[in-house]
Amino acid sequence: MWVAWLVAVATLPWAASAEAPTASDATVERDLIPRPKGPASISPAEVDGALDRGRKFLVGIQNADGSFGSPENTKDLNIIAGVGSHHGFRVATTALCVQALIEEHDGSDDLTRAIEKGEEWLFEELPKVRRDNPMLIYNVWAHGYGIQALVAMHGRLPDDAARREQIAGLIRGQYEKLEKYESAEGGWGYYDFKNGTQRPASSSISFVNAMVLVAFADARGIGVPPPEKITKRAVAATEMQMLPDFSYLYGSYLRNKPRRDINRPAGSLGRTQACNLALRLWGNEKITDQVYEDWLDRLVTRNGWLDLGRKRPIPHESFFQVAGYFYYFGHYYAGRVIEQLPLERRPFYQDHLARIVIDVQDADGSWWDYPLYNYHQQYGTAYAIMTLHRCRRPPE
Repeated sequence: MWVAWLVAVATLPWAASAEAPTASDATVERDLIPRPKGPASISPAEVDGALDRGRKFLVGIQNADGSFGSPENTKDLNIIAGVGSHHGFRVATTALCVQALIEEHDGSDDLTRAIEKGEEWLFEELPKVRRDNPMLIYNVWAHGYGIQALVAMHGRLPDDAARREQIAGLIRGQYEKLEKYESAEGGWGYYDFKNGTQRPASSSISFVNAMVLVAFADARGIGVPPPEKITKRAVAATEMQMLPDFSYLYGSYLRNKPRRDINRPAGSLGRTQACNLALRLWGNEKITDQVYEDWLDRLVTRNGWLDLGRKRPIPHESFFQVAGYFYYFGHYYAGRVIEQLPLERRPFYQDHLARIVIDVQDADGSWWDYPLYNYHQQYGTAYAIMTLHRCRRPPE
């Protein structure tokens, strides 16, 4: 039943036309992009307060062993996941939380202990992450976000040369895993519905590729570059899914249906920020600052398309087949896009993004977008903290 449901979700005949937009269509559409007005005033104290509540939530919900998340809190409709999948989910969630706490370390003893416990758990568990079974390849999230967390850990204690070398070795170990689990199409997917072969026959999924490529760029920045072959193949697989208006296909399996709702601009809002960033970091000259700003403008003015899917329990049940889990993912990568803009262009988008994220913080200090066992509050809060971290403006 679960397999049938997952296949149905992946192949539903959403929307109508199968005609891809042309370059001239994209030019006309760009002229119609709604541009946001000046953001509402937001004070540094408001950003600091939201971040403080988020940090306290993560410290309070950390497991005794240092990890974040668990397979508890099931619902009537659960994403299929075996023991190996849950290990991957927990490692990916812990990696995001550790990275968020490192980025927003306030110097307190409680936060230092939480970071140290999380790091110790990652040192032990990240090398153990594997594919669950021939169909389920959720472990790719742990490999990608594990690399990002390791990069953050590498910068935390710069005078500890032995620790840094250990971290570099762990990053290279994750490269080996990503080579092993690379899709035959290039890039990565998280399901193999086709053959269940040792080399996955999964569709290449645009936003998974983007997640890994951004992590690769982070690791390159500390002198641990990724393997050239899989990087080039992932870039090519993502470029193949880029439409002329810089929407991105959900995955390569939709290459012949580019105008399904999920592939249109509203359906791509949560993917485009990550995909644009990944391709720009790896040399794609089509991704200009203007393209960045066009899609930040879309994210601000059309944010409702993402928000309508937030906290819905069924993947892709919202308009334009938006799934709830794109919400904080999309905003996190928007924050990273803002970091790429010229300094004078950043404050406008930082204030807009901060307002969006702060306004949806829950009373307990958490943020979450999709009920995923007992991982969602943890990963959602980590994404939101890292988003707001990039909305901080230097003192004038």
